[in-house]
Amino acid sequence: MFSIKNLSEKETESIIEVLKSRIENSQDRLGDLNWIALRSKLEQQLDKLWSLHEMEKTGGEPNLLEFNKSNKEYIFCDFSKESPTNRRSLCYDRQALESRKKFKPADSVKDLASKMGIELMNEAQYRKLQEINEFDTKTSSWLETPERIRKLGGAIFGDFRYGQVFIYHNGAESYYASRGFRGVVKI
Repeated sequence: MFSIKNLSEKETESIIEVLKSRIENSQDRLGDLNWIALRSKLEQQLDKLWSLHEMEKTGGEPNLLEFNKSNKEYIFCDFSKESPTNRRSLCYDRQALESRKKFKPADSVKDLASKMGIELMNEAQYRKLQEINEFDTKTSSWLETPERIRKLGGAIFGDFRYGQVFIYHNGAESYYASRGFRGVVKI
């Protein structure tokens, strides 16, 4: 599913049009974003465009989270209302996957994110996303876990309940049908 990192011309135009539409519908939040400059940068980094296409294919609905003016970096992430559908039922990482003796999930979050060429969303990015709208009201999303927590066997995830963002912990080897992960691509 993730071995070829080239998009056809049709796929390239399709994902660019999807992103353009989402960004145009987010102008109140993004301000005077220069679409032409962003499109040019996307077309120069086809590997990143491929990753955004993979995010779209797996149900993530990527959109621009923010533009970092100081380093001129565009930060995209998954904007799907719930954790991306085709990225659920995964344990946290390879170590967790290998530690399971029975009922292993198909993959791990960290491995799948790597195959897709994306980073796992961190807690600060997740909180920023939640300031835009309410996400993960029925699901939850694994987040990039600090090494000190992972060394102890845990991993963190977030969701939105009772009008508030919650960040929790779980054993990294656990997986649930309602827990996926949100990715980030920096361009």
